[in-house]
Amino acid sequence: MNNFANTRAMLLLVAMVPLTGLAQTTGSQANSATAGARSFGSGTESSESAGKNPSSFAERRPRYRVEPSDVLDLNFPFTPDFNQTVTVQPDGFVTLRELGEFYVQGKTAPELAEALKRAYTNILHEPAVTVDLKNFQTPYFIVGGQVAHPGKYDLRADTTTTEAVAIAGGLTEDSKHSEVILFRRVSPNSFEAKKLNMKKMLNSANLDEDATLRPGDMLYVPKNRIGKIRRFIPNESIGTYFNMPIFHP
Repeated sequence: MNNFANTRAMLLLVAMVPLTGLAQTTGSQANSATAGARSFGSGTESSESAGKNPSSFAERRPRYRVEPSDVLDLNFPFTPDFNQTVTVQPDGFVTLRELGEFYVQGKTAPELAEALKRAYTNILHEPAVTVDLKNFQTPYFIVGGQVAHPGKYDLRADTTTTEAVAIAGGLTEDSKHSEVILFRRVSPNSFEAKKLNMKKMLNSANLDEDATLRPGDMLYVPKNRIGKIRRFIPNESIGTYFNMPIFHP
């Protein structure tokens, strides 16, 4: 009888945890998770900011961007003596003929071709340059947090966030899928972060806001309130409490 009374008192104390304390805990976790990133919360920005830096989440079919260890074929159709094959170094630079060190990380093939044309203008007359990706990283995405099989997965075709969660084995019972965070690198030193209400999308059968993943994206599914306190409550105590008979006067 004493055990039953103690168990019930424990659960009542847990239920009375101030909501403000939980909000502060959640806030601090969110702040640490998005440190160094530009968090969009609901996905809105000021009109001025949006005009200058449009969110990469709006891109439907983005081009591949050069990463370290990629191998590039640089072809000069009218001056083949300048043709060269280069490997991107860990710091994002390559060593070019007659130019030396040149930063290429984060550029698409067309952007890099234009940059090379400008760079070689002082050496060649109206240079023409094409860039071919000879060897590059296999595109991937990462799913972490409250999913059955968190980890790194190959991105072999167009994949949305809900499909990525399914590939990772689905959500756990402790997941807070109304606040899934999608992290996306926008430069070598910064990320964008977007909050997704996956619960709303699935319950309403409306996937209009289901973002398409890009190589390197990371999805993080946080833990819900019950999941945070579950480890402090013995399993047998939960069963005893929720299976209690209800007496009516």
